[in-house]
Amino acid sequence: MNTELRIPSVADWDTWLGCLELAFGGVPLTPESREMYATLSRPDRSLGHWDGEECVGTAGAYAFQVTVPGGAAVPAAGVTMVSVAATHRRQGLLTSMMRRQLDDVRSWGEPIAVLKASEPAIYGRFGYGAATQETGLRIDTSLVRLALPSGTDGVRLRRVSPAGALDACEAVYARLAPDRPGTPVRQPGWEQLAVNDPAAHREGGSPLICVLAERDGEVTGYVTYRVRPAWDEAGPRGTVAVRDLAALDAASYAALWRFLFGIDLTSSIECGNRPADDAVLRLVSDVRRCEVRLRDGLYVRLVDVGAALEARRYRAPVDLVLEVEDDFCPWNAGRWRLTGDAKGVASCRRTEDRADLALSVRDLGAVYLGGVSLTSLASAGLVRENRPGAVAEAALAFSWDVAPWCPHEF
Repeated sequence: MNTELRIPSVADWDTWLGCLELAFGGVPLTPESREMYATLSRPDRSLGHWDGEECVGTAGAYAFQVTVPGGAAVPAAGVTMVSVAATHRRQGLLTSMMRRQLDDVRSWGEPIAVLKASEPAIYGRFGYGAATQETGLRIDTSLVRLALPSGTDGVRLRRVSPAGALDACEAVYARLAPDRPGTPVRQPGWEQLAVNDPAAHREGGSPLICVLAERDGEVTGYVTYRVRPAWDEAGPRGTVAVRDLAALDAASYAALWRFLFGIDLTSSIECGNRPADDAVLRLVSDVRRCEVRLRDGLYVRLVDVGAALEARRYRAPVDLVLEVEDDFCPWNAGRWRLTGDAKGVASCRRTEDRADLALSVRDLGAVYLGGVSLTSLASAGLVRENRPGAVAEAALAFSWDVAPWCPHEF
């Protein structure tokens, strides 16, 4: 069966989006979400497979900037809205879209591509490596207590409307972004994602609520959440469902968590996406009653190995020759010399010198943000060491002292 792969026109948008909705269960997006994604999406960065008048495959790529170790914001393609109609599976449609998309990303001069995977098994064959982890929590607040740092009592909390607090919350987000590799730098319009709150997505809970933390008249943190009421024979058993929580200092951070623990008629807090090193796990009295769940988060694909490796900083001086395997993007394949000084600034150039290490571009993407140990990959047989000590040298250089994390979906 022949299909046509092309960039959708503006007139194609509803048909294109309908294919995506059907692939993800057939539930239509709410009008609010449809309007928001229509505003954020760029047809010129999207692809569709067409079988006559029917759209049977979709893929998009937002124009992002993502923070990397050292604080720089690197241009990145935010891969999204990938689907293939059930009637057209196993016909090469996904591979052809990934092939065209990565060619496009390279032509746009974006050295990395990133995505959140609905099905993690799909993207490894296209060179994407799992580079971050997300922590999910369900805290039993009837039994768990918080150890609060000094200064918490000096934090003022104020409830505001999510839309009214948007500028203040975005200012906190922007200040924190350089410190956390994997964080997308907000592009115009993306702040609306943080307050998008269609009633159909509330799961019986309240509309979104926002509380600001302030110290000396400055906004130093925020939390957005909803409450899902519930009762049993013993009384109220409501749940606080946290969407986002961020703070500029330890006192504000702890004050926001103390507030969440004390919400009336609730006995648990749920968070779906927190960093793997979230400090709340150091504040709770009983981590076993927090039901900590780790899962894969952001996947990273190096589209231009040299430019990507030069864009980040390194934790220690480094001088390594990496032999990169990349069948899907052959322009990356071969040997690269990575040299970095004591300040972490590096260069990465083609070389014919003997390789110290050999690994796939997928595994290079996994260690790129500093959250995956190169030593663990070597122990799994995914990295070949040709020079004794090269794995240890590379593992130290690529590591970072903050766990990478992508705080929102796209």
